[in-house]
Amino acid sequence: MRSSRFIKAVLFGMTFGFLLQKGGVAEFHILVGALLLEDFTVMKIMLSAVAVGIVGVTVLRRLKLISLSVETFQPSRNIVGGLVFGVGFALSGYCPGTGAAALGRLNGDSLSMVAGMLVGSYVFALSSAKIGKLGDSQDSNDVRLTGRTGMGEVVPAFGIAALLSVAVALLPG
Repeated sequence: MRSSRFIKAVLFGMTFGFLLQKGGVAEFHILVGALLLEDFTVMKIMLSAVAVGIVGVTVLRRLKLISLSVETFQPSRNIVGGLVFGVGFALSGYCPGTGAAALGRLNGDSLSMVAGMLVGSYVFALSSAKIGKLGDSQDSNDVRLTGRTGMGEVVPAFGIAALLSVAVALLPG
């Protein structure tokens, strides 16, 4: 059971990396162009992925093929995590997925980013118990749009996916 899950994860990861590579987002100049708001390739790929993901997860949930649990909203942790991610992206020119894809292309400049990401993940794992005690309360807080509006999940999911698709179409390039 565990080995089949591992094999599926490896195959999924390789497919994801291949698609990132084919989309051009494993190239340093494209990622820097995204950070400088000069190249919208990355934004188009990410928005398209979110739109497809929203529809896919909604359909899989409706068919009862998956179930998800929504984590407690903890703003201070989200802000700190976003800042750490953003600083790492800005300093290295790669996010974790594109860095791994660039490493797969044997781009030497991605080696230090992937090494730093692995060291950072290890340090986080060692300190996660202490970090977990910091910050926001553990009160459950449903942050899903469906929890706020009382609507079902299908209309908002497809509506957001449609808006993201329009945004992709309107982006230059």
